[in-house]
Amino acid sequence: MIELRDLTKRYGGTTAVNRLTLTVRPGHVTGFLGPNGAGKSTTLRLVLGLHRPTGGTALVDGRPFASRPRGLRHAGALLDAGDVHGGRSARAHLAALARSNGLPRSRAAEVLDQVGLTEVARRRIGGFSLGMRQRLGIAAALLGDPPVLLFDEPFNGLDPEGVRWVRGLFRRLAAEGRTVLVSSHLMSEMEQTADHLVVIGRGELLVDESLAAFAARNARAQVAVRTSDPATLGTALAAAGGTVTHDGGTRLTVTGLPVDRIGELAFRAGVAVHELHTRTASLEEAFMDLTADRLDYAAGGR
Repeated sequence: MIELRDLTKRYGGTTAVNRLTLTVRPGHVTGFLGPNGAGKSTTLRLVLGLHRPTGGTALVDGRPFASRPRGLRHAGALLDAGDVHGGRSARAHLAALARSNGLPRSRAAEVLDQVGLTEVARRRIGGFSLGMRQRLGIAAALLGDPPVLLFDEPFNGLDPEGVRWVRGLFRRLAAEGRTVLVSSHLMSEMEQTADHLVVIGRGELLVDESLAAFAARNARAQVAVRTSDPATLGTALAAAGGTVTHDGGTRLTVTGLPVDRIGELAFRAGVAVHELHTRTASLEEAFMDLTADRLDYAAGGR
């Protein structure tokens, strides 16, 4: 279990994490989401004792992680797949980690097999692709067979087969009763991987609930309309209580009115409708709406 209580981290006048309080429980894949710059990576580093908090606490199974001398037995993490010695072989890298944590050397071969790197175990890491480095980082996280696992953007660089494999791995680890926290900025990926969501923006907690609850609360119905006179129809729909978005061309997106009501209003206004259908806004769109005012780096033209 991971417990954060009023966790805060400031760098000069910038607050990266702001009084974050939450509990990440075992038996679930918890998606840790937020836009770039939201404070996700800083939070993970605070949990692992790599940064000192300005205030509050971060506990792993009831204790600060830094107080555990053989940490890989208690928590495993993939933070940066590129943060390895490129001149070492994959086996040597894992063997060194095993030795420093009092683990049997045989564990290196076991986890290399688990992540599909047995055939390249003696190759230097400097020649690995990003996807292979991600697999090696996952192997290092699994080395101590820990009850708590943290992964920062683990899907980067993986091909479709690798993404599918990682999803299955995370689900199996959670099914074994482990605490699995997966950080990402992609709601689309977490929708297929996680069963619980934690969303932060500018270091503050925005959401802490099951994926099912988030979907039920945010997956709203919209009606797509294509018409030759969007201005007239848009005015009529807004007057009837609809919320209308115009794409600048012939298409409108309407919320708050059902399809049949929109058809009736178009008929009364004397406007021809060329397309009319209901669609459900994706969870990714709901996530973007939720975090829109918490973006530190927003591109123009949105």
